[in-house]
Amino acid sequence: MRIFITGTAGFIGFHLAKRLLDDGHTVHGYDGMTQYYDLSLKHSRRDILKAYPAYAHTEAMLEDMPALTAAAETCQPEIVIHLAAQAGVRYSIENPRAYVDSNLVGSFNVLEIARMFKPRHLMLASTSSVYGANEKIPFEESDKTDEPMTLYAATKKSMEVMAHSYSHLWKLPTTAFRFFTVYGPYGRPDMALFKFAKAGLKGEPIDVYGEGQQQRDFTYIDDLVECIVRLMDVAPGEDNRVKADGVNDTLSPQAPYRVVNLGGGAPVGLLPFIDTVEESLGVPLTRNMLPMQKGDVPRTFASPKLLESLTGFKPGIEVREGVASFCTWFKKTYA
Repeated sequence: MRIFITGTAGFIGFHLAKRLLDDGHTVHGYDGMTQYYDLSLKHSRRDILKAYPAYAHTEAMLEDMPALTAAAETCQPEIVIHLAAQAGVRYSIENPRAYVDSNLVGSFNVLEIARMFKPRHLMLASTSSVYGANEKIPFEESDKTDEPMTLYAATKKSMEVMAHSYSHLWKLPTTAFRFFTVYGPYGRPDMALFKFAKAGLKGEPIDVYGEGQQQRDFTYIDDLVECIVRLMDVAPGEDNRVKADGVNDTLSPQAPYRVVNLGGGAPVGLLPFIDTVEESLGVPLTRNMLPMQKGDVPRTFASPKLLESLTGFKPGIEVREGVASFCTWFKKTYA
């Protein structure tokens, strides 16, 4: 199939594009190569993808509608997967406009592309951050998501809502999937695991926010990619409405639109996670205990029931295995 992916120089987009190319698909990547973090890491991901004959790349911002349209025209996508975004919970406090430009204006442009080219499936990356400080656990897709703790979460929720309207108006089969703390090789430098490994190998202390009491439903990158690949073939429609007991399908009654959690439902405490990093790195980590940061939530906890009903799969790679894989890559790349 011909697949158009935004954000292929990013962490998740790179891994997904590589998997799809290995599976024999044609991929057109689109990325703005912003300087939110080290560009050399983005270039190294892109260079790996460019070695595939079936890969093409456009470097431009999502806000550049002519460039986005031209790239889609070249690709003639059968599936559009929108991963590109201004990421980061804490950075949204420092630079909110970047989130409006990328996550709202940019996502609107992607919706317009889908309206024009009518792919068989439009897939959009959202986030567990939309659940805010939800006290009901595990988080189910039907839970209230109207109280975001950061502008980042607010822009992602807004993207979901805009996508539903486009799905209804233009009959676009659309899946919005919510990521839960994705990690693994080639991960983002602003994520905790990368920071812990970097500080540990330098012999520097690590900052532990919330006194280490937070919990996260960590998802290893290979598991996440497997979820997306399987969902590609499950474009929302009445023919795949889930009727299993105990599973609340989010298929909209007004549109071929669905929201799905991509998480395994096995949260891990921050302190045990740090212990695992310490073990995998083989160096001690000095913990600098700090209060909770503004915008942080105490825990994330996915219900994987809908995902498993749709795909027969849920993330299952344990943190010990995933962290060890990341640390092996990190030491090889940065030591």
